[in-house]
Amino acid sequence: MSKNKKKQNTVQQLLGIKTFSKFGLKTAKGELAYFVISPTNISVLSYTNISLKIWHLMQVLSAQPDIEITCLDSCERFDNNMQFLKSRLADETNDKVVEIINQDMNYLDNIQVEMSTARQFMFSVRFRKEKDEQMFNTLNRVEKAIAEQGFEIKRLNKADIKRFLAIYYGASMQGELIPDIDGADAFNI
Repeated sequence: MSKNKKKQNTVQQLLGIKTFSKFGLKTAKGELAYFVISPTNISVLSYTNISLKIWHLMQVLSAQPDIEITCLDSCERFDNNMQFLKSRLADETNDKVVEIINQDMNYLDNIQVEMSTARQFMFSVRFRKEKDEQMFNTLNRVEKAIAEQGFEIKRLNKADIKRFLAIYYGASMQGELIPDIDGADAFNI
């Protein structure tokens, strides 16, 4: 690929995203519709209940074998902040500042632990050439099948998908606020 060709690629093209659609995202490989599944805190469940949850998930996957699954943190990571504080701690000679840096590190550790359970599980259904009515019926069937297995499920709308993409690609925690067209806010359209 020539240098000129590389410069002409947009971020959307590099990611394979064409546009938002009625049900999700149009991509180079079809249309994707997304669901978010609310996580269950398994640390408070018995072994039997955990086994039951696993069995329910297996039922969903066997009934809907084409579902794609993504798991991501629904929160920010503080790795860069911790690295910075550790380097400052190594260089610091003032005892008061060392104490404050240690407090900051403990604070970040606590936040990270609290937020570590903030996971999001995304199920996506890929469509190749189906018509809107077929897609609508399939999505309703998938949503019902997942809900019947005891999972809290929500179909993602455009704002939800933008937030998911922003978290996934590490751009922002408020992805739903990212404009559809970069720079459009600079023009009076």
